[in-house]
Amino acid sequence: MVRFISSLAAAAFLASSTEAFAPAPSQVRSQRLTTSNNNNHVQTIASSPTLLSDMLTQSELPDKIYKGKESAKFLGGIKVGSRKLTVITGASSGLGLNTAVALSKTGRHFIIMAVRDVEKGNRVAEEMGLDKNSYLVMKLELASLQSVRDFVSNLKAFKSVRPLDNLICNAAVYRPTDPEPAWTDDGFEQSMGINHFGHFLLVNLLVDDMARNKDARMCIVGSITGNTNTVGGGLVYPQADLGTLKGFAEGAKKPISMADAKPFFGAKAYKDSKVCNMMTVSELHRRYHDSTGISFSSMYPGCIADTPLFREKRPWFRKAFPWFMKYVTGGYVGMEEAGVRLAQVVDAPECAKSDVYWSWNGGAQSVGRWSDDGKPKGAGGSGGEIFENTQSDAVKNRDVAMKMWDLSIGACGMSEKDIPKAKVSQ
Repeated sequence: MVRFISSLAAAAFLASSTEAFAPAPSQVRSQRLTTSNNNNHVQTIASSPTLLSDMLTQSELPDKIYKGKESAKFLGGIKVGSRKLTVITGASSGLGLNTAVALSKTGRHFIIMAVRDVEKGNRVAEEMGLDKNSYLVMKLELASLQSVRDFVSNLKAFKSVRPLDNLICNAAVYRPTDPEPAWTDDGFEQSMGINHFGHFLLVNLLVDDMARNKDARMCIVGSITGNTNTVGGGLVYPQADLGTLKGFAEGAKKPISMADAKPFFGAKAYKDSKVCNMMTVSELHRRYHDSTGISFSSMYPGCIADTPLFREKRPWFRKAFPWFMKYVTGGYVGMEEAGVRLAQVVDAPECAKSDVYWSWNGGAQSVGRWSDDGKPKGAGGSGGEIFENTQSDAVKNRDVAMKMWDLSIGACGMSEKDIPKAKVSQ
């Protein structure tokens, strides 16, 4: 009975919070922009086609997000030594940063912190006390496919002939409150462009290199929000749904903002992108595991309710959500513990298996049950043991996954030379 009431409470809270990320109602939003001449005569922009044209010419095309390639660094083989070479995207904050710290502490990894802001990456690495000989910060702007290509070029220049050991695709954006979509340099809606398309190109460009390694691992961080067989993915509106991938089939670029080509909905855009992430792992395994030996996996670290990923949420939500996840659902996990979990996936011998969706403490498929030690069990939160979780039927839909893969190749503009040369399993 207590568990049932807790489930209802969880659903009620999360349902009430949908207004925190629901799109604004359709309405005409206009601003009375004015200008004045020397005679103090006020003109509205709307009444002046010339002024309106001038303004559009200046502002309709925003500055590119990616400003250009950074200088390559060389002789990395000497610096890395006998340690495993591990790339982490989004390593300047949250889960990515704490994973870098956890791997650094083992002494077995040299970490490439792939971040959009190199200066910030160096600063936070120093603040977190990372050994200066255990990492290198490199520029990677996932909102630009050109930046992805430049990063791979710089990475290969740095490491020279030695292959990459581990790739962790962690970076993500979440824009639930945006009434209108924001766009990447390539014209993708940002949630899908950064979370999925940027990483999709990255993993494809590195498969052949990692295939030269005997124990290579590639992990793309998943989410319960993309799995409808969980509390967060099944009970919380909106549910992830790629539909027939009509948006992808139509090019997935501006003005198309959703995978299903429906009107923009920020919270759903994020969930859809995580479905694509998890499907990408399944397709990587199906296509390339047998011929390369690379272990492809996804994972859910638990609900890091105070992660910077929620920076777009309303202030009341950012305060209430961690408390709610700690004391009602039991799904909360701190960033340090979450970082240790993700590090485990690429470091621990028991995680060498491919095509696995790793989770801990029940995987959030139910609201937690309070145990004798005063801690909730079974909700994916703090504590518990790692296990192989089950994804939703939608995520495991092979036909949709194959279609997503093929359309993503087209959307990313990948040529024959970008596609892995490794033998594809049928």
